[in-house]
Amino acid sequence: MDFMSRVITKIFKNPSLGNSDSSKEQEQTKAPLTINLQENIQFINTSLGNSSDIVIREIQIGSQRQIKAAIIFTDGLADSKSIQNFIMESLMLNVANADPSKLVTSQEDIFQVLKDHFLTAGSVKDVSEWGPILTSLLSGDAILLLDGYAKGFSIGMRGWKDRAVSETTTETVIRGPKEGFTENLRTNTALIRRKIKDPNLWLETKEIGRVTKTDVAIMYIKGIVSDDILEEVHKRLDRIDIDGILESGYIEELIEDETYTPFPTIYHSERPDVIAADLLEGKVAILVDGTPIVLVVPTMFASFIQAAEDYYQRSDISSLIRILRYVCIFISLLGPSLYIAITTFHQEMLPTQLLISLASQREGVPFPAFIEALMMEISFEILREASLRLPKAIAQSISIVGTLVIGSAAVQAGIISAAMVIVVAITAISSFVLPAYDLAMTIRMLRFLMMGLAASFGLFGIIIGIIALVLHLCSLRSFGIPYMSPFAPYIRDDMKDTIFRMPHWAMFTRPRLSNQKNIIREQSTPPEKPRNNTGG
Repeated sequence: MDFMSRVITKIFKNPSLGNSDSSKEQEQTKAPLTINLQENIQFINTSLGNSSDIVIREIQIGSQRQIKAAIIFTDGLADSKSIQNFIMESLMLNVANADPSKLVTSQEDIFQVLKDHFLTAGSVKDVSEWGPILTSLLSGDAILLLDGYAKGFSIGMRGWKDRAVSETTTETVIRGPKEGFTENLRTNTALIRRKIKDPNLWLETKEIGRVTKTDVAIMYIKGIVSDDILEEVHKRLDRIDIDGILESGYIEELIEDETYTPFPTIYHSERPDVIAADLLEGKVAILVDGTPIVLVVPTMFASFIQAAEDYYQRSDISSLIRILRYVCIFISLLGPSLYIAITTFHQEMLPTQLLISLASQREGVPFPAFIEALMMEISFEILREASLRLPKAIAQSISIVGTLVIGSAAVQAGIISAAMVIVVAITAISSFVLPAYDLAMTIRMLRFLMMGLAASFGLFGIIIGIIALVLHLCSLRSFGIPYMSPFAPYIRDDMKDTIFRMPHWAMFTRPRLSNQKNIIREQSTPPEKPRNNTGG
């Protein structure tokens, strides 16, 4: 993988382009305001191309000594009612009716007087450079500029329309919370804080993207998170230099350890309870404004087999379901490959009656088993992808009817055998059992590779593929943590929450990440049976 990375990096090496335009933009955004209000307004209009959604309202402040001012905000991003109630009404009415002793004529004190006595908004910041002013304006804040003063106020007035908190459609559960993240960063952080009401839950925000200036938040629990992992997260985020971040997938691809691997090394979820549970294990959550998908680092392979509902029901039931998921991974990856290898190279492994039945089914089929499986798998992938892109009202009927019609028609036409239809159907259904869509996609992709090895070398090819797959998995890292932990390296205490889930009172330690200081999760004792009172 390192060799491939070096080759691709050399081929697609970034050209050394001139950065005169970007340097000019940086100098322009660092320029200070002037004391002339009209010049400042003209600068905003010029910088934003006289955009029609930029609202500029010029007003007069004060009764005796009137000061010209301008309130500037972006229509659709700022709450116009709040601007009217908390800014315009306060400045145009309250200042005129206020005690003259509260007003100070000096330039040093007028801003502090307005902030302390008249601006009733929750967030009021002083700004004196155009960069922060334009960023705040395009983020939904209101800008207040005064004539004769080379600075202004950035007032928090964000109020765009948001999607309400609703149940996620990708991680549904029968038992458990029914809420999911939204596209609003502050709503998402609030959903996590509702789960963890601890002052050690810290939140840091970065601005990533030269053009989009996307807010990216880092959440972790101080005292539980590993300092090495937290430092590595900051380093990788600070290295990102890109025009825009539109979704957390951008961040995921730019900070992951291994780019050239089919396996996901960063976990993501839309459920606040899942993210809260990961934070309690000492992991770091990365939230991106504008998407409900939250990233979690570091991530181990076993995390993709676990579901939120595993921790809300009995441990024995959860353990059986997890075993079923691991079996489904085996079926989804090797189902068609085993059929191809056995029917092509190892017929002696089949019972005589089954071998005769399969031979009779394949009597009129003109293609070998590998071509049969390849055609069916490709057809099923086409139907699956089509059902994802179609409207929900017709997607389900198209996928079901299409599968039945194509399968039965292919068998009747003698193109494929009925046994192959059964194998492909069981394989496809098994892939739906996996709770993580990313891992299911990886298994689907590797299935074709295993089919090719089975068609070429039989069971020996499958064994070679499995060995190569295991070696590759053991070589992966997620922020320095072994991807196959606690299987390789073997950590006995962490095995309590992998293939099996032990009762909560038995999982008293957190997963062993890098130099964690606080590894004790709980010190509960197992429940005791009540004593029988047989008094007469």
